[in-house]
Amino acid sequence: MQRSSRRLLALVAALTAFLVLTALLYQLGMARLEGKPRSFWDSFEWSAETLSTTGYGADAKWKHPAMVLLVVVVQFAGVFLFFLVIPIFLVPFLEERFEERVPRVARDDLEDHVIVFRFGPTVETLLLRLAAKNVASLVVELDEPQARAMMERGQPVVFSRTEEDLLDICRLGDARAIVANGRDQENAALILRARQMGFTKEILAFVEDPSHRKPMELAGATAAYTPRHIVAAALAAHASDRISPRLPGIDRLEGLERRELRVPPASPLAGKTLAEAKLPAVVVGLWSRSRLHTRCHGNTVLEPNAVVELVGDADALEQTAAMLGTPLLRNSGPFLIGGFGEVGRKVHELLTDVGEEVRVIEQRAGANVDVAGDVLDTYVLARAGFATSRGLILALDSDDSTLFATVIARDLAGDVPIIARVNHARNVENIHRAGADYALSISDVSGEMLSARLLGREARVREEHRRIFRVDGASCAGRTAGDLALQDARIVLAVERGGAVLRNVAPEFRIEVGDAVWLCAV
Repeated sequence: MQRSSRRLLALVAALTAFLVLTALLYQLGMARLEGKPRSFWDSFEWSAETLSTTGYGADAKWKHPAMVLLVVVVQFAGVFLFFLVIPIFLVPFLEERFEERVPRVARDDLEDHVIVFRFGPTVETLLLRLAAKNVASLVVELDEPQARAMMERGQPVVFSRTEEDLLDICRLGDARAIVANGRDQENAALILRARQMGFTKEILAFVEDPSHRKPMELAGATAAYTPRHIVAAALAAHASDRISPRLPGIDRLEGLERRELRVPPASPLAGKTLAEAKLPAVVVGLWSRSRLHTRCHGNTVLEPNAVVELVGDADALEQTAAMLGTPLLRNSGPFLIGGFGEVGRKVHELLTDVGEEVRVIEQRAGANVDVAGDVLDTYVLARAGFATSRGLILALDSDDSTLFATVIARDLAGDVPIIARVNHARNVENIHRAGADYALSISDVSGEMLSARLLGREARVREEHRRIFRVDGASCAGRTAGDLALQDARIVLAVERGGAVLRNVAPEFRIEVGDAVWLCAV
């Protein structure tokens, strides 16, 4: 029996008892205090009329103070019950009668499915990717409102009030894997129970505390992941070339450097192709909504708000920035970290380990906190030196705070890169619109890792891991730099010819036998 039904039955029993009790008291009082004896049913009728506030029959006036007090108490009890019964007892009962019930057991035809224990940001993208590959999934929930929300979104879900019978209702024997996404202690208990029940397939667990990874594996997990640390590593790697060199080998080309700039929506070149723009510097990559496009050729469009990666000498870079009407993004100064939770601390650790200068903004003062204050406060950002920083890394727990902080920071300085940590993948687009140059969600990171594991494929190689290398011109003699970019995704950065190094090579430049060609490719 549902909880609301039990409560409603208890209310009916209590009301019946209250009516009988007040009827007996009224019968006794009328006989002994008022001298007007009444039968039990007359008294019961009075009690019902008074409690329901519908009025009285023959009895409408009393003389004895005790009778007056009895009548007043029953009247107020009736008014109180009117406001109590409807919202607390009747409405929940009716809602459960008319709402579709959350399934308490998996469908009989469910097989070869992935069991996901508890929904959250870390499994949001994973469920979408499994559905796209026609792999069945089943979310097991202990929270009924969350289970109902999943059911309304069309996600197969089962609900249980206790942890003990979770694995009995999700067709464990037919499942292909389990993903444990609860608290660490919940995950460990679930994993142990699954292994005790004879489940021998993969169990992948998320852990909140990195020190729990080993115990989780000892409990029976095939693998344990710390998605927040993985996101922190990705944010730090994107920020610092010391952690992850964006163009390894560029130091071998004297006089050339890599810089970035953001295409302003109001730029006269926004929306034009590279062939139309004829930029002096070479475009080796274009970041659009945290995706790097490395196949940059004449037909590549300079999208508004996209971040363009350029290679060229100092003059070519400055001329390109002037043509686009925007300054080059800063590549010097300290990194600012907004938020010093688990992700922020890991980013700080990774950056300081490679010798980067880092300043931390956190609401409360503490160890390694350089500026105590709210990152949403422009005065705090100014005090931290935001305008002269190399980049702002937002590691806040709330996506709403991240979005607002991005808007504030972008308004303060247009040439400072903003790198943002996001919880829900659905919020990445909005944070990009707010002005973030790079945004990475925990949902996407964990979804990429687990879907690669569960679907039996290699994880996607990060496209920004490119390299610069030198080839003999004979291998591409007769072809132009534009042909190599369009057909082979190999971008010509420089050509050695006759003892001279030709930089800022134009797309129509034709390579000859005897040349040495410096290329950029994945």
